[in-house]
Amino acid sequence: MSHIPVLLAEVLEQLAPRAGETILDGTFGGGGYSRAILEAAPCTVWALDRDPEAIARGAALAAAHPGRLHLIEGRFGDMLALLAARGVTQLDGVVLDLGVSSFQLDTPERGFSFRFDGPLDMRMGRNGPTAADLVNTLPEAELADLIWEFGEERHSRRVARAIVKARGEAPFTTTLQLAEVIRRAVPRDPSGIHGATRSFQALRIRVNDELGEIERALEQAMRLLAPGGRLVIVSFHSLEDRLVKRAFQKAAGRSPGASRHDPAMLLAPRGPAPFTLLTPRSIRPGEAENNANPRARSAHLRALQRSPESHAA
Repeated sequence: MSHIPVLLAEVLEQLAPRAGETILDGTFGGGGYSRAILEAAPCTVWALDRDPEAIARGAALAAAHPGRLHLIEGRFGDMLALLAARGVTQLDGVVLDLGVSSFQLDTPERGFSFRFDGPLDMRMGRNGPTAADLVNTLPEAELADLIWEFGEERHSRRVARAIVKARGEAPFTTTLQLAEVIRRAVPRDPSGIHGATRSFQALRIRVNDELGEIERALEQAMRLLAPGGRLVIVSFHSLEDRLVKRAFQKAAGRSPGASRHDPAMLLAPRGPAPFTLLTPRSIRPGEAENNANPRARSAHLRALQRSPESHAA
């Protein structure tokens, strides 16, 4: 099982770790970013992951960097409280690698992928309803809305109808069982993408409240950044990237569509924005990285910096 950090060189360039800094890796996963940060500068890294298996895997890396890598099991949407409980109230850098990790995808028992047969789970942590709970209990209309909203699946109603019909004969328990029902329900995609891809994405996002987590993490990460601190985020699909792009533009005073003739602008705060966009446009992987790591193809990197004169709220 391999873990290849996406856009690693670009993340390090934007994060620019320096001696003595305190940096948060909010999605520890396989530890690729944390390892590179620790090797780039004599700094301190706090690493979060809601997956207890990821935290357990990180023990060896923490032992190799005594006193410099601190692992915390928890959601990055709770970073403010989790760090405050450990006396950390300000950060010089934050990196988030959104979505599911390679380890989760490549472990059949976790139920994230239809490349293997496994229990229909999809939980990043150990709490809450599973994907099986959703597909076996949600009303058809709610299931269709979920698949459309979080998977951007054009055939969401057809998929929901097929799921409800199939579960009437036997409840869903495995990934391949669900994938096959969905595959038969949707037309073949000319791009070659598996028919169940978008529906599986939708279920995973809903099971883990991924978009809500991102919104909470964006707000808290910006509050934690020290003057000059950097926030670097790698996203993997349009729903994630849209949230990050809009939040960054707003923080940098570049809210799209705002007109100086709008009366609401009279109430807008004056003076320079507290943040600066380090990446006016997202950074994408190059051809070599895409060839070496197909999972990098959809990645977008965006980075933001708190102005040196600005102070955290």
